[in-house]
Amino acid sequence: MRKSVFQIIIYLLLVLSGIFIGLYCKDDILSHLKKDKGKGTEHIRFDDTSKIEWEGDFKLVSINSSVDNQIQKAYFYPAKSDGPKPLVVSLHTWSGDYRQKDELAGLCRQKDINYIHPDFRGINNTKDACCSELALSDIDDAISYALSNSSVDRSKIFVIGVSGGGYATLSTFMKSKHDISKFSAWASISDLIAWYNESLIRQNRYSENILNCTESVGGLNESIAKNKSPIYWETPAEKLLKSKLFIYAGIYDGIQGSVPITHSINFYNKLLADLNVEDSSEYVTDKEKLDLLEFRRPFGSFGTISGREICLIKESNNIKLNIFTGNHEMLTEYALEELLNE
Repeated sequence: MRKSVFQIIIYLLLVLSGIFIGLYCKDDILSHLKKDKGKGTEHIRFDDTSKIEWEGDFKLVSINSSVDNQIQKAYFYPAKSDGPKPLVVSLHTWSGDYRQKDELAGLCRQKDINYIHPDFRGINNTKDACCSELALSDIDDAISYALSNSSVDRSKIFVIGVSGGGYATLSTFMKSKHDISKFSAWASISDLIAWYNESLIRQNRYSENILNCTESVGGLNESIAKNKSPIYWETPAEKLLKSKLFIYAGIYDGIQGSVPITHSINFYNKLLADLNVEDSSEYVTDKEKLDLLEFRRPFGSFGTISGREICLIKESNNIKLNIFTGNHEMLTEYALEELLNE
């Protein structure tokens, strides 16, 4: 009898502890993933389409496309203090546009540095969006606008983005006409063919978006998908003589987020191969990739960024890949400081 009562007490304690853990962890989980019960859709923090009221210091500007004369809008903050200041070009996420909340905006205003948050054909679900030639031209046009309408230190032009903005950052690195000092790409998509298949498995909205932006009928149009995927483009080797590219991915992305870390790893390796890097230790090996995907933990003592352990870091020819303990996110304050540091 005593044994039976003891077992019941242990069982009740286990149930109560489970409830406590669930309540304790709930807010942390929901801070990264929020479910809209009315629509059955998921809003990820770094692909949140909520529109905000931008404060008066940020000017709403209209920029004519240099290709088709269509107006693309942007929020723009020109530095107020005297003398040339850096320019931060912050690119919106896959499902967002220029109106989307951007944590970088307030940080740039605090530091009084030039900032622009442009539209480039809006949400990635049309043929003109999704890093098309028109969209990439829009980003270049936004940079030109900022250069003409603020005092910019032209040695400190930075392009940064997360998720779909990371995808746009990699694409801008590959094709921009401007002399850009640093690119910072977080949780980036690099291959629309791979991401289409991955999104199909996850049954999320992105697979349908990709079909729309590639004008696909009866299956994915892989030719157009390649034309909109930076992993298939020619690497601008000469650009890396003076520009730096930082690629970041959270180790849990693809599990707790929508973009597997292989997009960042494969793009990094592609650049090194195109640059004819011979030192195999500078690449992410197949074994390293498999171990990251299987164990999701640091390989060694690589230090931390913003208190997060680094799982793997590789560098070559002004390109850095950093896989850190995190999910589908940008460590915003760290990212900005890295751009601004000499």
